[in-house]
Amino acid sequence: MKIKIDPVLKRFYSHFEKAGYKAYLVGGAVRDIFLHKKPHDFDVATNATPQDVINLFKAVIPTGFEHGTVTVHFEGLEIEVTTFRTEAGYSDGRHPDKVNYAATIEEDLARRDFTMNAIAADLKNGKIVDPFVGRRDIKKRIIKTVGIPSERFLEDGLRPVRAIRFASKLGFSIEKCTFSEIFKKDIQKKTKSISIERFRDEFEKILLSAKPSVGLKLLEETGLLAIFIPEFSVCRGCVQSDQRGFHKFDVLDHLFYACDGAPAEKLNVRLAALFHDIGKPEAKKIAEDENGIQTITFYNHESIGEKITRSTLTRLKFSNSMIDNVCHLVKEHMFHYESNWTKAAVRRFIIRVKPECLEDLYDVRLADMYGMWNEPVDVRFSASIQLLLELKERIQNELENRTVLSLKDLAVNGNDLINAGFEKGKKLGLILNELLDCVIEDPSMNEKETLLNVAKKLNQ
Repeated sequence: MKIKIDPVLKRFYSHFEKAGYKAYLVGGAVRDIFLHKKPHDFDVATNATPQDVINLFKAVIPTGFEHGTVTVHFEGLEIEVTTFRTEAGYSDGRHPDKVNYAATIEEDLARRDFTMNAIAADLKNGKIVDPFVGRRDIKKRIIKTVGIPSERFLEDGLRPVRAIRFASKLGFSIEKCTFSEIFKKDIQKKTKSISIERFRDEFEKILLSAKPSVGLKLLEETGLLAIFIPEFSVCRGCVQSDQRGFHKFDVLDHLFYACDGAPAEKLNVRLAALFHDIGKPEAKKIAEDENGIQTITFYNHESIGEKITRSTLTRLKFSNSMIDNVCHLVKEHMFHYESNWTKAAVRRFIIRVKPECLEDLYDVRLADMYGMWNEPVDVRFSASIQLLLELKERIQNELENRTVLSLKDLAVNGNDLINAGFEKGKKLGLILNELLDCVIEDPSMNEKETLLNVAKKLNQ
């Protein structure tokens, strides 16, 4: 069987051919071609050494020279080029203790993780090399290790997580023998030893898949979620539904499905959707009336959840900016808008939530609604959606009217007050905040003379 080779890759290959080397497209790019997807990342395997590749091209970065890998910049593409190799020993659970260059592409493919990733295409003519029948497994939509599952998983503890990530991303099933190995103690111990950053990178990819609940449930089922994010364990079995019928699922399933309902292109919103109710188990209270009817409440769970989220994302080593953004969304997700809000109330809401976070907060609210029933909310018949749309319109009007939303928008500043005879210090800041509150309540007051007169009264 042959596939069509991209013209840029053909020109790339010509440099190898002229020097007498072989080169093959391998890994995810070949898999994507068989899935009828456009490849975006290109990995090439060759019998040329890293130094040979450096000699062949002008722009080469030695990204993993000691392991036989360099990255070539060629006609707008970043192509990772690795010399045919075999590997032995993985004492650190990630890197091979010994790397030997191999003679053939078949030997090189034998070291790879899953059959679907162990297919090569000759860049000369597009001819397929598939010694582990990866094409068959792609057609059957299954994830299967190359060779014995336990050996592959003990070589690199990340591979069980990668198997789950691929299942979530591609909608594949993990082959029975491969899946059962993930539960074994020695495999779990090896996976537990990987760096938190490596897990986080795979976790992010699961969250950005079309339906992250698939991967999240597999992580929970295999016990890997409890290893890396034990905070979710108490959410399983935490019942939310009472006679009011707000929720169909326990807290954990609700969080998983809410994540499904968040925009796939927004990692921060998917994280916020996944964590927004993580404080509920701690906040849960059950009250029973004289008729024995129970009511479940979760007062202040958003503040509790914000603290748990910050601790968890910090341990997972997300960036500070991502942590701050996600925690802000978790803390603010319980806003309760009503049509009788005054304009001043709308302006205070904008200030508290921050204008740049409004769209993300809307998305979290919609994801929360999705997660209640694991299905999209019908906009036409949902009173909650209608209120949300009304709030969005009112906020947009305030933003378009250039409403005063911060101290920098006031017609006076600290220097104006000092020039008017006010003393520097903490009291000056208190006065400016009082002026801001006055203008939020009545925007017509944002005149310099008016505010100076108010400030003088406040100062007295």
